[in-house]
Amino acid sequence: MPGRGGLTITGQLGDVMKESAQAALSYVRSNASELVPELPADWFAKHDVHIHVPAGAIPKDGPSAGVAMVTALASLLSGRLVRADVAMTGEITLTGQVLPIGGLKEKALAAQRNGIRSVIAPALNEQDIEEIPEHLRKDLEFVFVSEIEQVLDKALQRRPAARPKLPARRVVAVG
Repeated sequence: MPGRGGLTITGQLGDVMKESAQAALSYVRSNASELVPELPADWFAKHDVHIHVPAGAIPKDGPSAGVAMVTALASLLSGRLVRADVAMTGEITLTGQVLPIGGLKEKALAAQRNGIRSVIAPALNEQDIEEIPEHLRKDLEFVFVSEIEQVLDKALQRRPAARPKLPARRVVAVG
């Protein structure tokens, strides 16, 4: 939204998740020219970003949503939609590394229960898939990544989303 480069984070979030949102924005800002070459250089100086994590009554904390936040911001700036059939988890660093998380089994099974078949996860969590029963694992595709560019390549659709054109309207001033 128009603004002066601020970040608003809402939802019942702990300090670690708030820090993840700030790290995600910092990564995207520092790499904007590579992520979205056509983005005006002053875009962040003229816009505020609001990240809302729904289900406000449920406390949330931890760094696991970092890659999802970077992906959402990259989608916003590029116009490339996030694929609806992909789930993702991972902590993000300021240099774009994807760090391991806890609870991969639970996160992957929750994604599967919601119809997701592809899960992007940190490469350092690859050994954790052994905790998922084979009969459930066979229906999931895991993409293990170490850098955020790998996440964006898998999670974002290839072409920018076409923005719907609004029909022209005639305005008549009545005095």
